[in-house]
Amino acid sequence: MQTANGQIDTAAYQRVLGDEIRSLRKQRGWTRKELNKRLQTEISLQTLATYELGTRQCSVVRLVEICHALDVPAHQVLARVHERFFGDTPAGHLSLSLTAIAATDNPRILPLKRWAAGRLHALPPGASPEVHLDLPALENMAQLCQLPTVELIRILRGLSR
Repeated sequence: MQTANGQIDTAAYQRVLGDEIRSLRKQRGWTRKELNKRLQTEISLQTLATYELGTRQCSVVRLVEICHALDVPAHQVLARVHERFFGDTPAGHLSLSLTAIAATDNPRILPLKRWAAGRLHALPPGASPEVHLDLPALENMAQLCQLPTVELIRILRGLSR
């Protein structure tokens, strides 16, 4: 979502970020008032609404505070916004479904199957089963499975089809 001269459409980006925040809140079954009670610093419900609607810019510190209250790391929220906005996964990342990994019958990634099943079990109700793994995480997982990293990535990409 860039303009003809290569500039980022910041208003559209704010709307995608706000939509992501609203979606996370609703996945937990919370009202804005309930989310507001969980924030470290008090803000008006109107301000929270404008963040969710994307009509007001949210500072990085406020975003981290909101994400903390939602029990989701801010970098994961921004990765999802980036993916939605630019239509790709951030460089060096692989997006995967924990459900697909936990359901695989591939014996070569059995340690990851157990890991994914554990992560799924620990997810809050309504939380997304999608994870974004960076290259260092993929390298560690490959080592755990005793596979070359490129082979693990090939297997994991095959699961997401």
